[in-house]
Amino acid sequence: MKKDLPKTFESTGIAVIGAGAWGRNLVRNHAELGALRLVCDSNELVLAQLKTQYPQIETCLSPADVLTAAIQGVVIATPAETHFSLARECLLAGKHVYVEKPLALSDVEGEELIRIAQENNRILMVGHLLQYHPVFVRLKKLADTGCLGRINYIYSHRLNLGKIRREENALWSFAPHDISMILSLTGEEPESVQATGGNYLHRKIADVTTTHLDFPSGIKGHVFVSWLHPFKDQKLVVVGDRKMAVFDDTMPWPEKLLLYPHEIVWKNNVPVPAKGEPEKVADIPEQEPLRLECEHFLNCIAKGTQPVTDGWEGLRVLRVLNASQQSLNQHGARISMRVSTPGTEERAEAQNAHFAHETAVIDEGCEIGAGTKIWHFSHVLKGSRIGENCNIGQNVVIGPDVTIGKSCKIQNNVSVYKGVTLEDGVFCGPSMVFTNIYNPRAEISKMDQVRPTLVKKGTTIGANATIVCGVTIGTYAFIGAGAVVTKDVTSHSLVTGNPARHAGWVCNCGERLEGNLQCVACGTRYKKTKSGIAEKHPS
Repeated sequence: MKKDLPKTFESTGIAVIGAGAWGRNLVRNHAELGALRLVCDSNELVLAQLKTQYPQIETCLSPADVLTAAIQGVVIATPAETHFSLARECLLAGKHVYVEKPLALSDVEGEELIRIAQENNRILMVGHLLQYHPVFVRLKKLADTGCLGRINYIYSHRLNLGKIRREENALWSFAPHDISMILSLTGEEPESVQATGGNYLHRKIADVTTTHLDFPSGIKGHVFVSWLHPFKDQKLVVVGDRKMAVFDDTMPWPEKLLLYPHEIVWKNNVPVPAKGEPEKVADIPEQEPLRLECEHFLNCIAKGTQPVTDGWEGLRVLRVLNASQQSLNQHGARISMRVSTPGTEERAEAQNAHFAHETAVIDEGCEIGAGTKIWHFSHVLKGSRIGENCNIGQNVVIGPDVTIGKSCKIQNNVSVYKGVTLEDGVFCGPSMVFTNIYNPRAEISKMDQVRPTLVKKGTTIGANATIVCGVTIGTYAFIGAGAVVTKDVTSHSLVTGNPARHAGWVCNCGERLEGNLQCVACGTRYKKTKSGIAEKHPS
């Protein structure tokens, strides 16, 4: 087998630290790839067995011997609490490092490893195995090319009876792979995380956890893991508006990836599912994911390229794990995440630019403010201007010649047509509707009859609401979900119904005001004015 190996692998010396149940698989693959030179483990009997199996390798009991060995790379497959210290020492010793998941136990430790790797010009790779699984690689390609349409949500199950740990809970043991895949498919980090769990075998170690992820683009995700399950279940389900994909790693290879061309059609204003027969995705090469992952590490060393699962990718997963653990510790509290990993969108911000997903289309002649993010399948038409730090969700159409202020959030399936102006801080809920012509006809062009619509600062427009053209919505107004606005709305007014009618007053913070016009949440007091109400300042 070695005669067919690339010469770069033959000349790349690798040491493996940790030859336990999983470490032996890493030993096997690197040996078969011709790169293994040294194995380090604290168990002399294990080392003796490996020496018999692979007589060409050296063995040692102490990681200190690895640091001085004439090798290029180190593979670390030890307990998670040792990852940081071992990876740090190896990087400082000038070795390229592959570390099994998780990268470390804290965000600060992960950031330090990345810094050391960059300063020493070394490869830092994290063992998120399923990113190299040929089936997942094909699934990601299908998602990236739009075959599934707009992704609505993703969920995963990683369940089994056994592999029970005492050094880590089910979240840290099982969930990293699924979190890594979900982050890869969405191309973004969640803005909030919520996790719940159950401790049944040990009062301090969760045996079952469910983690919910909310992403800036509107995608939802959840990860269910357990080692107290009657049967093995390893599924990743991606639900798009064109097709749904199921990656089931327990199935035979030809059936691991199925596409379901289900659709939702509307009949008499009722959504009705139109089910399609599942399609097998053919021509996926049957290869061992771990072999591909090990080859990737060796190739990155040989070519000086960054891994798919580099330190930054490992840190993104680590941040979600730590936020999930924090939520578990707080009995399911929602944890807001500060996204600061310098991935594609963060690098854009650092360069005073905006970020647009690769499926988004931005016409020439548009102005996009720094820090603005434009997500999957959205289209900004010519002449439109979007302010700084806006978040434009999936399948949003803006323009032509539309002006949107700073810090606006437009959720999925919204069209902001010509004639509509949004001031700073406007929130548009999913699938709400703006019109720009009062009496449109498909057969007659009436663009010369566009009626301007102005939505003033801080307004919230609920899901599925309709704003009929020609109206002005005052500052910090609140349009209830499904409302149909046919006339001007005064500042801070809460309106609901069809047609929309005044139903109360709302504070700047979004809470409904009491009869005395004082907010029970933030304490702000208001007074009535000709244009609605206004904040009352102490005299």
